Amino acid sequence: MSKAVYQVRAYNLRHSYDVSDFLEDYRLLLQRTIDEIWKNIQWVERKNKGRRPIPIVPKSNEFKRNLRNALLRDWCYSKHYVDSAIKQAYSTIKSWKRNYLKDRRSRERPIVKRKFARIKGTLYSYKDGKIRVSIRPYEEHLEFDISKAWFISRARGRMGELILRENYLTITYRFRKKYEDAKGRIAWDSNEKSLDGFNPELGWIKIDLSYLFHIHRVYELKRQRLQSLASRKQSLKKILEKYSKRERNRARDFVHKLTTELSRRFSNYVHGFEDLKKENMLIRRKKSTYKGLKKHNRNISKTDWRMIAILMSYKSRVVFLNPKNSSRRCSRCGMVNAPKGALYECKRCGLRIDRQLNAAVNLYLQMEGLTPSPKLFKELMRGWRGFTLTGGEAESPNEPERGLRLMNLKGYVCLLKTT
Repeated sequence: MSKAVYQVRAYNLRHSYDVSDFLEDYRLLLQRTIDEIWKNIQWVERKNKGRRPIPIVPKSNEFKRNLRNALLRDWCYSKHYVDSAIKQAYSTIKSWKRNYLKDRRSRERPIVKRKFARIKGTLYSYKDGKIRVSIRPYEEHLEFDISKAWFISRARGRMGELILRENYLTITYRFRKKYEDAKGRIAWDSNEKSLDGFNPELGWIKIDLSYLFHIHRVYELKRQRLQSLASRKQSLKKILEKYSKRERNRARDFVHKLTTELSRRFSNYVHGFEDLKKENMLIRRKKSTYKGLKKHNRNISKTDWRMIAILMSYKSRVVFLNPKNSSRRCSRCGMVNAPKGALYECKRCGLRIDRQLNAAVNLYLQMEGLTPSPKLFKELMRGWRGFTLTGGEAESPNEPERGLRLMNLKGYVCLLKTT
């Protein structure tokens, strides 16, 4: 039996139109919309002292109608851009509220810095391979020929919202993708330089992410050499921006190739990734209390766990898992220990297993809705042969054995020299 879900794909098309004035006017319109909504937010105090007040955002039809009429008075472009700005403003406020209640944002209104314009379906027409975007009704429009665009052969589904930037037009397509019944589930444990997966049939799958870490490290060293001089020489700031952009592009390219390969090798599997938050993993202590504070925080900031999970969700079915105690809980008896190093040893049942594999097994059990037990652990590891999980000889018949499936990205990803 197959299931269908909606997916969205976006493609960029370069253009040569001068739209900087229009985009600046739209940015000011969007900022004004956010400011008007912000002024009418009601703050409800909580009973528990010390907790943040809850912002109640106005959403009544009357408020939205009055807001639209007020914005239209000084707007000289197509009216539907006002509707687009109101929709975008509410989306921005919603995102801010979600992070504010989680103590990730301060009580300050969002500021619009980027220049872009969201173009609804009522603001453009598509005919004979050409997109016609209205700027001023019956006076000014932009025309984009996509009949020979690089993405036209792979694009499918219905054309959706457009996003206009100074040099690019982003075109989205919405389509229904059918999934057959899943072959199984793979749980992935995210680590600094590896991605460790587990499935009873496939075994232990280890992805080497050392090159991805290397990309971030190289550009970190380059920026360190220039940051001390950038404050005195303004031209170096552009070089720093160039390095940061190049780092993002190369990391994203690597992750795209990785997720594409994973979705092909393990097609029709459900992939489970840890719902990790970097800000919760950073150590905020004085330098004297933790010697490796700076190194730990920098290594955490170099990881791309969230990007891997998000890009993988475009290509396969993905679920997010609770990472709490996944590395500390014994996958055989369920006891929470404090492991040190790469080897996990349980004080209750005596299990000796690779720490990252132990976490992957725990995440797999979470995907299946099961709790650790010796009987279940024996069933999962049934038929394992080859190398011991600890990398050495088995000291007891209770220690499981299984060959390590090592997937080194350098074997199937074209890596360029990092400069």
